[in-house]
Amino acid sequence: MLSKVFYAGSAIALLMAIAVGNLVTAEDNAKPPADGGQHYRAKQILGAKVMLEGNSSAGTVDDIVLDESGNVDYLIVMNSKNKLVTVPWDATQFNVDKRTAVVQIPQDQFLQAPTYTVETYPNFATPAYRTQVYRYYGLTPGQQRRAIRRGAVVVP
Repeated sequence: MLSKVFYAGSAIALLMAIAVGNLVTAEDNAKPPADGGQHYRAKQILGAKVMLEGNSSAGTVDDIVLDESGNVDYLIVMNSKNKLVTVPWDATQFNVDKRTAVVQIPQDQFLQAPTYTVETYPNFATPAYRTQVYRYYGLTPGQQRRAIRRGAVVVP
């Protein structure tokens, strides 16, 4: 069964994310999260600079994609050619103070990443697309990574 994916560009998706508690309010931002993890507000992410290895600029965060549980799944980056590039959240290191997301891949590799426009958004929830995007950044999709840690999947 394919999971539903919500686009943060819609007000409904943001309200759902807030409802499930994945994004915090300004009031909550003043204290550390109870679970000890880092939390970000959508407005801290949207418009942030995206940097690559060697301090090269990749563009800005144009959108975020949430999974059916309200977790940030992908950043959608607008590159210098006004094309969109999908970047897994797991591939970034987000710096709230500098409002930047750093992706540790070379600029020439990023420039070869598949692009699309707002008229041709991919289906983010399909397993094939997810695997393709994660592999491009040298990662394994989240569900598979969790299964590997539990020992349910053995990596050859």
